[in-house]
Parts: sequence; C-alpha cells; structure tokens
Amino acid sequence: MLSLGVVIIASYILGSIPTSIVVSRLKNGIDVRDYGSGNAGGTNVIRVLGWKTGVFVILVDVLKGLVATVVVSRFFYDRLPFSNYTPFDDFTLVQIICGCAAVVGHAFTLFAGFRGGKGVATAAGMLLGLAPIEFLVAIGVFVVTFIVSRYVSVGSISGAISAPLTMFFRENIFRVDIEGYNTLIYFILGVSAFLVYTHRSNIKRLLHGTENRIARVALTGKKKPPPFGASQ
Repeated sequence: MLSLGVVIIASYILGSIPTSIVVSRLKNGIDVRDYGSGNAGGTNVIRVLGWKTGVFVILVDVLKGLVATVVVSRFFYDRLPFSNYTPFDDFTLVQIICGCAAVVGHAFTLFAGFRGGKGVATAAGMLLGLAPIEFLVAIGVFVVTFIVSRYVSVGSISGAISAPLTMFFRENIFRVDIEGYNTLIYFILGVSAFLVYTHRSNIKRLLHGTENRIARVALTGKKKPPPFGASQ
C-alpha cells in the first residue's frame, strides 16, 4: 500500500502546480489572484491576461488531470490486485484516486498557500482519461451554455452536471455497456458535486446578479496590473 500512497502524493503534487500563478508571474510579474475574480484558474487568466494566455493555462491544467489519471496511476499497476475492500474495480479505483488527488491539489495548491482554482480543467483532464464520451458531451454543454449565457461559471456548472447524467443515460437508457460503469458513475457524481461546491461563490454572485461575464476581458478587479518590469 506504500506505493499507492506514493502515487496519491505524486498526483496531488502534480495537481498542485499553480499554472496560472507561474504563467502570470512570468508574463506580467504579477499574481493573478490579486486581480479579476481573485481566482487562480484559467478563466481569471483570460480576464486579466487575455484569451491566448488563458487557453494555454487551461490546457496545461487539463493535462495535469490526464497525466495523473492515465500515467501516474500506472506506477501502481504492477501491485494489483491489492486489498480492495470496496465493490469497485481495482485499477479503475486507483485511476479515480489519482485523478481526484490531482483535482484537490489544483483547488488547494501546496505551492501557493492552498489557494488554487476551481478544479474544472483538471477534472476535465481526469474525465478525458476515464470517460472520453462524457468528456466530449460535457465540453459541448459548456460551450453551448457559455455562448448563450456568457458566464463561464454557468457553463462549467452545466458541464459538470451533464457528465454523470450522460453516463447514466448511456448505460441505462441507450443500453451501452460502459466498462467499469458501476465504479465510474459514483466517481463522476462525486466530482460533479465537488465542482459545483467549488463554484459556490459564483452561484451566490449569479443569484445576486453580480457575476462577471467573460466578455469583460479588460484588466479589471482588485487592482490594475502594472506593466511587466514595472516596480510592484
């Protein structure tokens, strides 16, 4: 079980890499958490530093979840089967644990005072590794919802909720035999609930009509970032 603990820690550290903070410091010499929404995620990077930088950050964060789920989990593979007291498939369970550790690492990053992002991009990478069809549906729901509402938070929440619903309908309505379904459905439900929870502040702002639309990509928020190289 020591090796399982090692891959969990490795996944958490991988997820903890604060992509948005590193990129914002290298690009503008700032901490992105001091601007816009104050969140260390790709959406806030888009608001503060532009869509190209934001998309780059999001893709790296997706990669963190994918690597933790598909690559890091493999380091434990040769120790299977192990003392698994759950009804879930051994390797699928290890993949889920590693992916979840990366998501937790992103949301509560070890390298930046445990103030990270919402975890959506990293969770998307995990979902891509485990359930690519549900991932594609979630992305489609996100895009459509975002285009209609112009709120990234609404798109993210809608996409998160759509994933377990898609898997449920595919298995039980359309009779698709999804490998590891009895394990994955609980995992996706848990991740969906976690992502909605990390958006609780966004939900409050949406209810009060104060949530920012992504169309506002100007440097707005707590304070205006100084030009790169300027004194802080």
